[in-house]
Amino acid sequence: MLLPRDAKDISEIVAGAAANGKKLELAGGGTRGGVGAPRECEVLSLRQLAGVVDYDPAELVLTVRPGTRLDEIEALVAAEGQFLAFEPWGETGATIGGSIAAGIAGSRRVTAGSARDHLLGFAAVSGRGEAFVAGAKVVKNVTGYDLPKLMAGSWGRIGAMTELTLKVLPQPRRTVTLAARGLPLGAAYAMMASALGSNAEVSAAAALPTGEVLLRVAGFGPSVEARCAALPRILSNHCQLERMTEDEAAPLWRMARCGEGLRGEVRWDVHLRPRNAVTLIERLRETGVDWSVDWGGGRVW
Repeated sequence: MLLPRDAKDISEIVAGAAANGKKLELAGGGTRGGVGAPRECEVLSLRQLAGVVDYDPAELVLTVRPGTRLDEIEALVAAEGQFLAFEPWGETGATIGGSIAAGIAGSRRVTAGSARDHLLGFAAVSGRGEAFVAGAKVVKNVTGYDLPKLMAGSWGRIGAMTELTLKVLPQPRRTVTLAARGLPLGAAYAMMASALGSNAEVSAAAALPTGEVLLRVAGFGPSVEARCAALPRILSNHCQLERMTEDEAAPLWRMARCGEGLRGEVRWDVHLRPRNAVTLIERLRETGVDWSVDWGGGRVW
């Protein structure tokens, strides 16, 4: 495993590999090394490029190095009453660079956007060993090509990020999970679509094979209570709703968000049009697959 200390080291390593026709696989914390097909190549780890470069809570902008652990960043911004709105997730040791490179986003993606929508800019080394920058450390920027959109979710195939700037947002003052139980899949999708399309501003919607439909409502306390009171009326044609405690809801959201607890040796992450989720699962049920649905139907595990 190659362990560069800075951008200069990365440039030299990548340029040398390119000159000799060798392949390199980028890695952060290595928590997603099992994703995709097996690879036969040397690993270039960015774990030593860690630390916060700049954080301005008033401007909602954070600049960090890619090897910084995700949990450390979440703790840092939480101390300022802020969070990464696209809800990246990962096992212990996951890094922010790996999360962005993998395009990781949680249940809130359906309303807050994905990693690509929160990456403002970055510095990186190309496959030729050349250092370059893209984007900027400001929220509104129209200069040049929008390469941050391309870098997020590229799995390190475009370049090795050496620094990245993210947009952070204020944490919701209150978050409530409402759940319906015992719904067949088709009815669950219809309920999620109605909830997300309503004026109740539901921030996340998921469905589980056990028949639960989860709806998340977040924001200021009085607003959350008003919307929670309105949802049973809005969804009265679908099913009754009950309020869950945080301890009850957390493992169910994890199953929806990353397929945690599903049976099977291989996990597939399928992104599709929400209305097609029901058809996909119905066709696969004959094979005995286990499943969970997030993003209102846009993601199926």
